[in-house]
Order: sequence, then structure tokens, then C-alpha cells
Amino acid sequence: MDTLYRAKLPDAVGVGLPSMSSSGSEDPWEELSRLPMGTHLELVDEAGRTWTGTVVPRHELSGERVLPLKLSSGYNVGILIGPACRYRRLEPPHASGRGEDVGAAPPGAPTDRPGPWVALLTTGGTIASRVDYETGGVRPVRDERTILAFYPELERRGRVRVVPVFDRLSEEIVPDDWLVIGQHVVTAFAEGAEGVVVAHGTDTLGFTAAGLSFLLAGLPGPVVLVGAQRSPDRPSSDGASNLRAAVEVARDRRIGEVVVVLHAGLSDSRFAVHRGTWVRKMHSSRRDAFESRNGPALGHVTEAGVQLDLAVRPPSTGPARLDGPIDPAAGLLWFYPGLSPERAEAFATGLRGLVLAGTGLGHVASAHLGWIRAATARGLLVAMTTQCLGGNADPFVYATGRELVRAGVVYLGDLLPETAYAKLLWALGHADDAAGATALLTADRAGEFLHRHGPGGAD
Repeated sequence: MDTLYRAKLPDAVGVGLPSMSSSGSEDPWEELSRLPMGTHLELVDEAGRTWTGTVVPRHELSGERVLPLKLSSGYNVGILIGPACRYRRLEPPHASGRGEDVGAAPPGAPTDRPGPWVALLTTGGTIASRVDYETGGVRPVRDERTILAFYPELERRGRVRVVPVFDRLSEEIVPDDWLVIGQHVVTAFAEGAEGVVVAHGTDTLGFTAAGLSFLLAGLPGPVVLVGAQRSPDRPSSDGASNLRAAVEVARDRRIGEVVVVLHAGLSDSRFAVHRGTWVRKMHSSRRDAFESRNGPALGHVTEAGVQLDLAVRPPSTGPARLDGPIDPAAGLLWFYPGLSPERAEAFATGLRGLVLAGTGLGHVASAHLGWIRAATARGLLVAMTTQCLGGNADPFVYATGRELVRAGVVYLGDLLPETAYAKLLWALGHADDAAGATALLTADRAGEFLHRHGPGGAD
């Protein structure tokens, strides 16, 4: 079973743990099975092992008399509750005081703790999903209380306010949704947040990170996108550790840009901080699926804190603002052997801008030159990137590239295709014609161009 297991840990003896049951029953299961999600407790099982964790939701395959707990490590365990089990309720991990037997604060309840706070915007995705054991698939969690129950230690270093925005898997996110997320970011900063975390599905996280990088201006603190490859009710979930690292980065007062924080390896001890315009998902399921393109990550999060290895964009004096609009009349077309000019031209019909993901240094078959010339003459902005995972799009090495430049194609250096697409939507929203949009598209706005790579330049 994927979500519940009897972990074999060294025996630990719980001393002085009274058996508590408000109903007066001798069977602890009667009360334990009724505890609300988010209740923090210490429990000694029948083998004498001590467990400290937070109650998370049961499901139809939990098994009889099995209590699911989320441990401080982020992993879930299922404890078989027998008549000899003893337990006591504890304060939540972020609460003050020690050792008293108290009721857990209801998940999602507002906190009056003073001091800086971080906003957590939830949009759905695996980090806010759980396994549907009827279908075997993963579905979004729509209950804020459930989300908080999965991450009981979220406020261990300060206040976190949860703001549900969407409950969609990332393939359902569209560019107009970037505007909605961006407005929530602006509102959070206006209300006093020191940083904002956006929980997002990983499949299109790179698109949203790039879109927000161009749409958000005047950031007084970090905007941190985070996701998970495995849902929070799996024992191997990476969501809790990713989220803790993301909140840590959101509190860093040196950063004033959009970044992505996810595992930097397979262990839970190191997390990479990627610039929002440089990052791509490189693996379908590994924890360390994301990498920065054409260079190292901006920094890392370890037990020692946030270490920045490259220069970051510093915080602005604000206020944060949403620099829209965007124009959705743009497309991203991946060139492949056999793509006919007629099919490519049909795809571009009705668009104001098109990003071509070309081969190698930024090439398409010469048969496409005719429709490209005609399209750019009509005012279509055609921009070129490379499908390669490293390097620069450069039109001045082979004759094909020079012909494409003469046909009016704009080369975008080392921009990822998804970053170029997001930037094109933003540029078209701020310009009336292709010339104005080209000027915006080729100027660095969010640190998207590496210093050694410029539009049309070489390594």
C-alpha cells in the first residue's frame, strides 16, 4: 500500500503518557478515530514505539483501526491502534509552550501571532492533491483544512496565510490565470506579506514562473513557485520538504524576483533556487526534476539556510504591481521533420506573434521560408528559439539562419521556448505593432538573458 505502512524504527519508550478518552471508553480507537484533521499528538503503540505527528485524512483503503499521522519529516505513517495504545494531544508544532496536553488549533484558523508573514497561494497540482484510491489517479484537494493538515509544520518559523486561488491540475492553467495569480501576489504584498509562495503543479510550472516574471513589477520580496512530484498522502511525498524550503526562501530579504524552489537531489536535504525565466522540468517523476538552463541555479537551501551563489534581483521599494495586459493571440510551434509549410501556416493564421522552437542553432526547413516571409510582411512577429537543452540560438553560422533573418525572423538567444512564449504574450499586450513588440521581446526585463547570451548573439 502506497500511503500507509508500519515503519520499523528503533523502539522508544514513552514515559508517563496517560491514556486519554473523553468518552471514558477503555478502547482508545473510539476517540482517536474522531480526532479532527490537524490534531497534533504523541502516541505509544502496542510495541512500545513512540510516534509524534499530526492527524491527516483517512481514506477507504486505510484499513481497520489504522490512524494516519504525518511526521515532522513530512512522511506519513499508519499506526495500528490496539487497546493498549496510549496517547496525548499536544500543541501544534508552531505553538508556544511545551508539554501540556492541549487541543490542536483547527487547521486554517487565523493566527494572531505578531511579526512578518508569508502568503501561500494554492492553485492545485500534486502538491495540493491526494491519491484517489477508487481510480488510482491523483485529484486536487479542494478543502483548505486538508491542505493545512498535510503540512502541519508550515508555520514553525513564522506566520503563513493560506489563500486558495484555484484547485486545478497544472495542465488546466491558461495564460489568463497568470493574471489572477499575479493580482493575488500584488494584494498579498499590499497587505504586508514579506514574501509569497505559489503552490503549483509541476507540469506547466515553468510557463507560470516565466509569465509571472514578466507580469510582476516592483516586487518588495520574493515570489516563490513550488510544486511536488508526489502527492502529500504518499509516504515518499516531496511536497512538505519543498514547501518548507520555499517558505524559507520567501522570507529572504535579499530577493526581489520570481524564483522556483524544488529538490536539488533525491534526498530531502538540499533544494535548488532557480530563476523563474531559466528553469525547465527535465524529468517526469524524479524529485529533482527541475534544472536551470545554460547555467547553475541561483542558490540552494540547506539546513544552514538560503545560500545565494549568483547575483539576484534585489527587492524594490514597491509597491508591487501587475504589469498587464497580455495578448493571447500568440502561439508556440515546435518544428519537426515532416512539418509541412501548409500546416505551419495554418497554425499561425489569426495570430499576432509566433515562437518557433527550431532545431540546433534555430533552424527550420527551407521550404518554410515562403510562408514566413509572407507572414512577417503582414505584421506577424515570428521569433526563433532552440529546442536544445543548452546553448544559444544563432542565425549567423549556417545559411538557413541568415535566410530566416532576411525573412524577418527575430532570434531570441538562449530563451527557453516556454519563456519566449510567455514573454511574447506580455510584449504583444504592451505594443500595437510587431516592431514595438520586438523591441520589448529582445530587451532584458526579468534577468531572462544570461550575460554571455544576447538575442541573435553567440556563446
